[in-house]
Amino acid sequence: MSSTDSASPAVAPAAVPPAGPVLATGESARTVSLPGFSLVVRERAPGAEREAGPEPAVYVHGLGGSSQNWSALMARLDDRVAGQAVDLPGFGHSPPPDDGDYSIAGHARSVVRLLDEERRGPVHLFGNSMGGAVAVKIAAARPDLVRTLTLISPALPEVPPQRTAWPTALASVPGLPAVYMRATRDWPMERRAAELFALCYGDPARIGDQARTEAAAEYQRRMDLPYFWDSMIRSTRGIVNAYTLGGQYALWRQAERVLAPTLLVYGGRDKLVSVRMARRAARTFRDARLLTIPGSGHVAMMEHPELVERAFRDLLYEVADRARRRTDTVADTGPAAAAGRRDTQAGPSTSTASAAASGS
Repeated sequence: MSSTDSASPAVAPAAVPPAGPVLATGESARTVSLPGFSLVVRERAPGAEREAGPEPAVYVHGLGGSSQNWSALMARLDDRVAGQAVDLPGFGHSPPPDDGDYSIAGHARSVVRLLDEERRGPVHLFGNSMGGAVAVKIAAARPDLVRTLTLISPALPEVPPQRTAWPTALASVPGLPAVYMRATRDWPMERRAAELFALCYGDPARIGDQARTEAAAEYQRRMDLPYFWDSMIRSTRGIVNAYTLGGQYALWRQAERVLAPTLLVYGGRDKLVSVRMARRAARTFRDARLLTIPGSGHVAMMEHPELVERAFRDLLYEVADRARRRTDTVADTGPAAAAGRRDTQAGPSTSTASAAASGS
């Protein structure tokens, strides 16, 4: 593996986006090269009030997104976790993967290989939309890498999907993207950005003029990339294909296997992932807690980062308190009594997960 500044990517120049990522105050970016792909990783410099030895966190964006989608939340959590947000292969400022694999499993493998290579696990893993499905696969297959799991509008199978999500799903149908491109070729970039905001935000009026201008410029940069439509279409097909998988590879079956304490965040105005899926998700994950934001859309971490921050801090407090209570129980009873209890009944982690799953 090699790691370089984002201004000097260690991949073929023809495949690399022409400019580096726009960074918020306190952020840096680097390119991590692994066999078959490269990832741009956005990081935050240690905050002045950050705890000593903070636990690592990794953020995974959704379809058409990038690591920049997490900047607001990363800044709010800077004192508690050491955050890294990735540009998945073919998105943001990461070049396409050599094998052209844009499946959910393919994206999950790229994040796992990054974590394994840099030995950062277990991490607090965050995922939005497609990145939520990616995070579920990682947490189910590699529980050793995941400390907690936070899913914001995760793209878990919804049959039938709500009507407002159909246009996005239809992008996977051969021929239709070309029709869309012809129909919208005269649209100014500001209109394209406004359509994207209307799709992803519960209240697009919350977005300021500067943010709209910057989003339009970023949208233009991405559309100028020679692989923009290929990465979008193939990733959309990857989501649709993941919805059709059965058996142990079905996303809902994998959600059942997740052991990590899980925070679920859904928006009441989400046009892509229906809020009606929130209850099913809360029943499916073994150790779940649910935050529903009535006025939010698909990207709550961008639209309401303060609410997501508060819920995640509550999760950290709950997990820490649970660990303290287990430690106190062992200390009160002594090692011999604790060992005897493990011989006769389920251990603390099993009983806690069962209680959470049953809603008790």
